[in-house]
Amino acid sequence: MKLQLFQVDAFAERVFEGNPAAVVPLEQWPDDAMLQAIAEENNLSETAFFAPEDNGYRLRWFTPVSEVDLCGHATLASAHVLFNHLGFDHHRVCFHTRSGELTVRRAERGFVMDFPALPSEPVTTPGDLIDGLGGRRPLETHAGQDYLAVFGRPQDVLEIRPDFAALSRLDRRGVIVTAPGEDCDFVSRCFYPGVGVDEDPVTGSAHCQMAPLWSSRLARTELSARQLSARTGRLDCRVAGARVELLGPAVTYLQGNLMIDSATTSGKTS
Repeated sequence: MKLQLFQVDAFAERVFEGNPAAVVPLEQWPDDAMLQAIAEENNLSETAFFAPEDNGYRLRWFTPVSEVDLCGHATLASAHVLFNHLGFDHHRVCFHTRSGELTVRRAERGFVMDFPALPSEPVTTPGDLIDGLGGRRPLETHAGQDYLAVFGRPQDVLEIRPDFAALSRLDRRGVIVTAPGEDCDFVSRCFYPGVGVDEDPVTGSAHCQMAPLWSSRLARTELSARQLSARTGRLDCRVAGARVELLGPAVTYLQGNLMIDSATTSGKTS
C-alpha cells in the first residue's frame, strides 16, 4: 500500500513554528488499527486522514494513542494540502467529522476555519489540577471539553512547570492555561498527556473553548491570541454565537509516501 504523506506546520508562516501535523489523503478507508498504527509511527500530536464523501471529505484525527473528536491545527493542515497540493479549486471545503460539519475557506492570510464554540462552566479547582500545574492555583477554573485554568498574567502561564502524571489523572481531555495578553488579547498553553501529547504547540480546538470566555470578558467578538509553547503560534478568533472562526496560515515542511507492505497491512487489519 502506497499513500501520500504531507507534514504541515499549522498556524505558522515559516517552517519550524506553529504546530506540525501529518496529513494522509485517502481514496478509501483502511482498518482503524492501520490508521492508529500510522499515527503512532508518525509520532506527531495529530495525524489527519481524509477521503471523499458527500460533496466534501470525511476527516478524522489521531494522536499517537487514540482518535479524537476535534482538532484545529490538523484541520488547517488538511485544508492547506487540498488547496495547495491536490488541486482543490473551490473557495471553501467541507469536512464531515465527529464534531459535525466543519468548513474551511481561503483568506488573504491563510485559511478561516468554522468550528463549534465549546462551552465551559466554572468549577472548584481539582487538587490534581493544582498539583499538575506545579502547585500553582489558578484564579478560577472552568470545565468543558478541557479544564480551563485562568491566570492573571502571561508570565504566570510561561512559568508553569507541569506534572504530566497528575494532569493525566484528570477526568477531561486535557488542560488549558490562559491569561490576558500583552501584545494580543489572550495567551495560553495546552497539555494533553492523557491522549499522548504532553504539551501541544498550537491548539485550535482549545481556542474554541477560550474564545467565548475572553469574548464575553472583553466585550468583543474579534480577538487575537498567542500560544506560548516553545514553537509558539498566533491566530485570530471570531465568535459568532454558537460558532468560532479561527484564522491562521500554514506551510508545508515535508512531502513523501508511506510504503506499507501487504504483510504489514494484513497483520494490522486482521
